[in-house]
Amino acid sequence: MNQLFLSPEYILQGGYHHSTLRKLQEPNTSIEAHNIMYPVFLLEDDNKVEPVASMPNVSRYGINPLISKLEELVNKGLKSILIFGIVRTLPKDPNGLSADCPENPVIKALPKLRAQFPDLLLACDVCLCPYTSHRHCGVLLPGGTIDHASSVRRIAEVALAYAKAGAQIIAPSDMMDNRIKAIKDSLVACKLQNTVSVLSYSCKFASVMYGPFRDTMNSSPMEGDRKCYQLPPGSAGLAARAAARDVAEGADFLMVKPGLPYLDIVKQTKDKYPCHPLFVYQVSGEYAMICRTGDSAEVEGILLETLTSFRRAGADCIITYFAPLILDLISKKK
Repeated sequence: MNQLFLSPEYILQGGYHHSTLRKLQEPNTSIEAHNIMYPVFLLEDDNKVEPVASMPNVSRYGINPLISKLEELVNKGLKSILIFGIVRTLPKDPNGLSADCPENPVIKALPKLRAQFPDLLLACDVCLCPYTSHRHCGVLLPGGTIDHASSVRRIAEVALAYAKAGAQIIAPSDMMDNRIKAIKDSLVACKLQNTVSVLSYSCKFASVMYGPFRDTMNSSPMEGDRKCYQLPPGSAGLAARAAARDVAEGADFLMVKPGLPYLDIVKQTKDKYPCHPLFVYQVSGEYAMICRTGDSAEVEGILLETLTSFRRAGADCIITYFAPLILDLISKKK
C-alpha cells in the first residue's frame, strides 16, 4: 500500500500546492492573469540587460533588473513565470555540468525571487542544451546519438537541483523518454513531491519556429538537429503516445509546443486528458510574426484572437512573451 502512494501517477497534491495552480484546475474560456505564464531569460551578470534583436520588447536580464521588471508586472497581476538560464562564462562540457552547479544563474536567482515575490509561481525550464558543448538536449554517445540513460539521469539531477533551490514547477523540455518518472522519483526521494509540480513538454514538435529563441539562448546544435527526439510535425499519433507516456509517469501538467500550428494537437490532448491542465507555448517565431503584422491595434487584435483560439481548443495556460501586453489588455477590459 505504501508503494501505491509513492507511485508518480497517484501523487496529486503536487498539482495544486499553489493558488495559481488551483485556478488552473477550474477551466473556462476566459483569459485571465492566471492563464498566462511569462518566459524570462536570465543572465549570469546580475546587473545586465540585453535587448533581443529578433524579438521586439524582449530582453535578457540579470537578476537585479529582472526583479525590477517583475515588480512592475506582478503589480499588474502577473501570476507565473518560466525561467531560462543563459551562461557565457561558466564552462560548457558534454554533460552540461554547469546546469546545476552552485554558480548557475537560475540556482542563484531562485531564492531571491522566492523572497521578493512570495506569491509568484516560479517554473524552471530543464534542458541541457544551453549548457552542453554540443548544444544537444541530452548526453551523446561517441557516434553522436543520444545516450538515453545518461541523459535522463542528468535531467533528473538538474530538475532536483532547481527544486531544492526554490522552483515550484519543473518543466523538462528535452523530450527524452522516461524523464518524467525519473524526475518524480527524485522528488519523492527528497520528499518534495507535494510542493513541486512537473510540467512536461509532452507534445514538443521539431519546428522551424524556434529560431529567435535559439538565437537568444545560443542553443542551436553544433552538429545535426533534434528531429530524433522532438516530434515530427505531421505526427498526431506520436503526440498522443508522448502525452500518454507522460501521464503514466506522473506529469502534473501537459504542454503542446508550438501553439497556433498545432491547435489540433491541443484539442486532441485536452479531449484525451481533460483532468490534466494543459499549457500551450506560443513560441518565439509566433511572437515575432504577430509583432510584425501591423500597428499596435492590429497586433492586439490578432493576439486576442489567437489567445481565444488556444483557450477554445483546450489550453488552460498560455506561455507567451506577450504577457506584459496581455496584462495591460486585461486591465483595460476590467
